[in-house]
Amino acid sequence: MRLLLVIPAFNEQDSLGGLLTEIKALPAPDGVTFDAVVVDDGSSDRTQEVARANGARVLRLCRNLGIGGAVQAGIQLAHREGFDAAVQMDGDGQHPPAELVKLIVGLQLPDAPDLVVGTRYREGKDNFRSTAMRRLGSWWLKAILRITGGLKISDPTSGFRLYGPRALRLFNRTYPYDFPEPESLAMARAAGLTVTEVPVMMRERQGGQSSISGYTSIYYMLKVTLAVVLAYFRTPKRPRPEAPDAAA
Repeated sequence: MRLLLVIPAFNEQDSLGGLLTEIKALPAPDGVTFDAVVVDDGSSDRTQEVARANGARVLRLCRNLGIGGAVQAGIQLAHREGFDAAVQMDGDGQHPPAELVKLIVGLQLPDAPDLVVGTRYREGKDNFRSTAMRRLGSWWLKAILRITGGLKISDPTSGFRLYGPRALRLFNRTYPYDFPEPESLAMARAAGLTVTEVPVMMRERQGGQSSISGYTSIYYMLKVTLAVVLAYFRTPKRPRPEAPDAAA
């Protein structure tokens, strides 16, 4: 299986070098070969230079498109070059490369899902420190996804995920830009893709700063609720295979 690691990065010069060093030291699982591409989302710092200095392939966007645009650019590259699957992982160091194997194992099973999401929740507990607002937001999005499409997922905002062949085809054509993580789950569900999740360890940001905090989170939740509902009902519906989705 040929796997492309898609690393969207915007002004991540402080964390990207360490992440790429970990990736280079990572042994590939049996039957898997992988390449990595850093999608530089119009950074104004040395993100591109750091990526190249660490031997990474760089796809530089001419302007900042946001996480959704950067991820789709990587997915389109994977689809165009015939990769079997793609893994999205953040450039800020939150997603340990050593956890990749947990996502890959799921895709190699006979009844392989189309989309594997790495969840930071283990037995109902957050495996790294989250703010109360983040936990509330995650709970709310879980409820919205379950109500609209019956999808049971414990970590709807996780950006650590693996896209199988059907997911690559779907998101090669269209991928949400505004609130990509929860919206893409709604789209996948509506399109009949199977979605599952596996518990993974995540870390605090290794550099940079999150763009969502405080009162911004409340505004975010109001907008993302509408976006998720619209994403589900606007996506052409296809029957889903009779396979269980991940339990919350």
